[in-house]
Amino acid sequence: MENLIQTLAVYALPVIFAITLHEAAHGYVARHFGDSTAWQLGRVSLNPLRHIDPMGTIVVPALLLAVSGGGLIFGWAKPVPVNFGRLNNPKKDMLWVAAAGPAVNLLMALFWASLLKFAEVMPVNAYTEPLARMSVAGIEINAALMLLNLLPLPPLDGGRIMVSLLPHRLAWKFAQLERYGFLILLALLFTHVLDMILLPLMHGFTLLLKLLFNI
Repeated sequence: MENLIQTLAVYALPVIFAITLHEAAHGYVARHFGDSTAWQLGRVSLNPLRHIDPMGTIVVPALLLAVSGGGLIFGWAKPVPVNFGRLNNPKKDMLWVAAAGPAVNLLMALFWASLLKFAEVMPVNAYTEPLARMSVAGIEINAALMLLNLLPLPPLDGGRIMVSLLPHRLAWKFAQLERYGFLILLALLFTHVLDMILLPLMHGFTLLLKLLFNI
């Protein structure tokens, strides 16, 4: 129980920032390209309460952490509403709206990596170890969120990007997968296929950050 509480304490802030900025970025870029739906609903906000899904952001991750002893975390935020039909150029602009979330997670991973480097070079004090642990958690959660969302599976961001890039006929057929996307994702998760896909990608990404920041 003590380990679980420590894990939750370390991951809480990085998770909140990761999901809040990820979702807000979708809404902000959608507004830039002509769809103000999220803006009008108050979802282009840094207030995490506007993006938290009680089940997907709190209950499911907490249960998974408890069951796995801190070895598995999975969840989701409340999706920002985007009316792709209201975009200036729906098929083309969809790419930028979808890519905004993972792009923000990339920037946050770089931010947490810089904090980890700072924790390593600053004189040792009461804050260096907690800062280092939280920075590692920030890198992990943003890498996971970025890479997961870039998988080419609707309704993930990578699926939207694929729909934007494919020719119209193929894009329409590919988009039909969206109705089964969440079930496919859960199947990949519980059969550990998702682990086999994401873990090597996360390892390569974190290795790149270590080389870039010399950490």
